[in-house]
Order: sequence, then structure tokens, then C-alpha cells
Amino acid sequence: MDTNMKKNIAVIMGGFTSEFSISLKSGSVVCKHLDASIYSVYPIHISKEKWVLIQNEREYNINKNDFSVDLDNKTIHFDCVFNAIHGAPGEDGQLLSYFELLDIPHTSAPSYQMAITYNKRDCLSVLKPYGIKTAISYYLNLGDAINENEIVDKVGLPCFVKANKAGSSFGITKVFKIEELKKAIATAFKEDSEILIESFLEGTEVSVGVLNYKNKTVVLPITEIVSENDFFDYEAKYQGKSQEITPARISKTEKENIERIAKQIYKTLQMEGFTRSEFILINEIPYLLEINTVPGMTEESILPQQAEAAGISLKELFGNAIEMACANN
Repeated sequence: MDTNMKKNIAVIMGGFTSEFSISLKSGSVVCKHLDASIYSVYPIHISKEKWVLIQNEREYNINKNDFSVDLDNKTIHFDCVFNAIHGAPGEDGQLLSYFELLDIPHTSAPSYQMAITYNKRDCLSVLKPYGIKTAISYYLNLGDAINENEIVDKVGLPCFVKANKAGSSFGITKVFKIEELKKAIATAFKEDSEILIESFLEGTEVSVGVLNYKNKTVVLPITEIVSENDFFDYEAKYQGKSQEITPARISKTEKENIERIAKQIYKTLQMEGFTRSEFILINEIPYLLEINTVPGMTEESILPQQAEAAGISLKELFGNAIEMACANN
């Protein structure tokens, strides 16, 4: 293929949250697996301090007026952006609305959809009228009076205290006793000014990827999560303290229920690109915990494992995301 015909792809990674380094890992895996015969791939690190293209260990500043970069005496414009930023500003829609203004296709859902799914409280509120089951929840904003008895009366013990908008594994505590609530709330408020306190759901935890693959909404094989820790926290997720079993050891009915509901959520929220939803199965009914719209993309991450189980290579998975983004723009 004539190199001039290759699409210029910006793989954005980094971000503004505690998930910065995990995002760099995901981004570098995407760069490694995108087909170099079709795409010219450029890793771009985005932080609060700077937006830079990295090449041969040198940094080239991005021009924020049009998201271009001057490299070797020529200006590079991008045909598509592959979003590998976990958390803000990639997963919450901020950066995507900028690309939408510039009319540059990106691999995620539209910015508004991303903003809704990133805000756990808003996302659950949108889905509840559609019959999606969730935990019982209690909301707190920074500065609100904290009434421990009222919280426990509503959600029971044990319960989970989590930041509303932070990456799923940060600022989360499982609380067993009412005396532990204040500390757990303070921990969550370090990550976000809004928090969510949810009832503990006793059941099988599963994770399921859904994506637009070749213009069809495809539900990937389901993963069962067996955490060595008390719940699927940061250690369990990123430091190997959990078993991830794909396909999940669940009944045919459970599998069908999860697939139907995961697809319904994807369509109801008008998603594009990747989503990975976490559910707890209780008596064959899936209860939604949350939705990740920029799931981990390293070889050991759950969604790539699911794609492999479905016979989709990382090259196909990442290439499809770009082709769908360009076709739908």
C-alpha cells in the first residue's frame, strides 16, 4: 500500500486521574497491535501539564487549535483518534466533545453518552426505568450532613462506598460496621466530590464486553470474576489477586439473561465503541454494578481476553474500532 494512503491514527493515553499509568499500558498495546500496513500510528500522551506526541523518545507538542503536530518539517493531521484514556478527560466525554467540534472521528461513544456512563449515579438513574436491576443506593455530595443510621437503614451492611466518577477501583471501600462508614466516606471523597453508597449484592460477579463489531452489536464471551480479596478492588484487578474465568461457569439461562441485558443497555444508552459492564448474578438475574466505556486494553485485560475467546485478535479488535469510527462519522 502506498504509505500516503495510510490513515494517520492518534492513540491518546494518560489522562488526569489515578489511572494514568494503566492507560499508558493500554495505549502502548493498542499501538503495538494496530496494523502498520494500513495505519500510521502515533502515541499521544495527554496530561494536565502537556499534550505531546512521543517518537524515538522525543516529545512533539500538539497544536490544540486543530489537534495537529509538526513532525520532521511536516504537519500531521489525524484521520481518527483511538481513545485509550481511562477516566478523565477521555472516559468522561470532555476530550471527545473537543474532537467532535473538530470533526475528527474517535473510537468511543459520543461525548454525551460517555459523560452519562462515567457518572455512575446518572447512568443508573437513566437505566432504572428500562427495568435494569441495580443495588440499592444512597448518594452523598461533599458537604452534605452524614447520617450513618439513615445510610445503614437504606442500604444495609455490609455496603460499598465508592467515588461516583473516579475509575472503578479507586476510592472504594467495603464497610462491615457502622463505625467504619465515616472513614470510608472520607476515602471516597478524596477521589470525587460526589459519592455513591450501595447495598452489598451476594452472588456471582461477571463482566461482559459489548461492542459495535462490523456494524453489529456483539456481546463477547462472559468473564466470571473470582477475587482473592474481599471484592474486585485495585489489587485484584491489576495485581493478579483475582481469577478471571472466560467463559464464565454459569447456566444457559444466566448467560442468555446477561447477553440480553448487556445488549439492551448498549442500545438504550446509544453506545458506540467498547463497553464492559459488571454485573452480580442473583437467582439468575443480573444486577448492574457499572459500565466502563474505556476498558483496559492490555493483553491481560478482561475485554481483550473475551475478544480472544470469541476468535477476534487484538489487531482485528483495534482495527475494527477505527473502521467503525470512520464509517459512522
